[in-house]
Amino acid sequence: MPIKSKLIKGAAFSAISLALTAALSGCGPDNTSSKTVAPSVTVSQPVKSVITDWDGFTGRFEATDSVDVRSRVSGYLEKVAFQDGAIVKKGDLLFVIDSRSFQAAVVQAQGKLAQVRSQLALAEQEFARANVLIESKTIARSLYEQRLQARQAAQAEVLSAEGALTNARLDLEFTRITAPMSGRISRKLISEGNLVNGGNSSATLLTTIVSLDPIDIYFDIDEQSHLKYRRQANTAANQSQVRIALPGEVEPSMTGRMDFIDNRLDPSTGTLRQRARVSNKDLQLSPGQFGRVQFSSQAAYPALLLPDTAISVDATRKVVYVLNPQNKVEIRPVTLGKLHDGLREISSGLQEQDRVIVDGLQRVRAGDTATAEDRVVAQAAKTPETQGAPL
Repeated sequence: MPIKSKLIKGAAFSAISLALTAALSGCGPDNTSSKTVAPSVTVSQPVKSVITDWDGFTGRFEATDSVDVRSRVSGYLEKVAFQDGAIVKKGDLLFVIDSRSFQAAVVQAQGKLAQVRSQLALAEQEFARANVLIESKTIARSLYEQRLQARQAAQAEVLSAEGALTNARLDLEFTRITAPMSGRISRKLISEGNLVNGGNSSATLLTTIVSLDPIDIYFDIDEQSHLKYRRQANTAANQSQVRIALPGEVEPSMTGRMDFIDNRLDPSTGTLRQRARVSNKDLQLSPGQFGRVQFSSQAAYPALLLPDTAISVDATRKVVYVLNPQNKVEIRPVTLGKLHDGLREISSGLQEQDRVIVDGLQRVRAGDTATAEDRVVAQAAKTPETQGAPL
C-alpha cells in the first residue's frame, strides 16, 4: 500500500510538471523574438560663423575739457547772469563785478597818459632846438645830452602810462566774467553782494563748466588682458574701436574710438588706464556716468558654435557626444570659448561636419547605437558680432 501511494503521487507530480512546462513554452517564442529598440536623439552640425571677441570693462565718463571759473579782479559781485545747470556757449556773460572803481582807474590812467604825452611834446621841441644849436656849436655838448636824456625819459614815461591805461582797461573788462568754453555750467557758488577775491592763487571759485561733446570714457584693464593685447597687437584690426552699453542696456548703443593708453600700470591695482572718445551730440551722456566698455583686440575670425545644452562634463573635462557614420555614439573632448548670440564657441575638438547630439543625451552612452533626427541650430541674434561672455 505505501508503494502504490508513492507511485500515484509521483505520477501526479509529473503530470503537473508537464503542464507547467507546456504553459511556459507557449509564451517562449514571443520573448525570444523581441529586440532592443535604439534610443532616439536629435543631432545637429555646429554653426559656422564669423565672430568677433569683445572683452567687457566698466568705465566712467569724464568731460574732455573742464574749467573752474574764477575772477581776475577783486570786487563785489553785482550780478549772476546764467541759470544753474544751463548749457552755455563760449563768450556768454556769467558774472558782473562792480566796475565803478575800475572805470575811475581807467580815467586816471588816461589823464596820466595825457600828462606824459604833453611832457614828451615839450621834450621833443627842446631836443629839436638843441640839435640845431649843437651843429653851430652854440650850446655846450653837456646841455645837448641833457635835452636828449629828457626826451628819452619822456618817451619812457609815455610807454609806461600807455601800459597802465591798457592794464586799467583790462581790469575793467575783467569785471564782466564770460564763459571761457562751451558746455554745461554748474550752479553759482557765490551770490550777489559778496566780495570776490581775484587775480591770485586763492581767487574765489565762482562755478565750473564741463564740455559735453565729445565726451571721454576711462576704463581700466587688468594685466593679463594687457599682455594679451600686446601679443595680438600685430594682427589686431579693430583694436581702436570700442562699443559702449549704458546701465540697463542689453546691447551696446554707441561706439567710440581709443585715443589714450597710460604709460604704466597702476602698481596698487595691477591695471592700466585707457580712454575712448565718444560722440555726444544729443547730450544724453554726462560726466560721472558709468558705462560698460566692450573692447576687441583682434580681427573677426571663423568659429564653430553650439548650444550650451549640447555640452557635458566628463570628470574634469568638457565633452560633446557625436554620432559617427554608423550612428554609434562617441565622446569628443572640447575646448570652449565665449558665448556669441547665445551659442558657445568651440575652440578645438570638433569638426564642421560632425553630428553633435543636442537633445536626448540622457538616453545614450558612449558606444550605443542611436536613431538620429537632424535639426539646424539657429543663432539667437542677427549679427554674429556680439558680446563674448566668459565661460
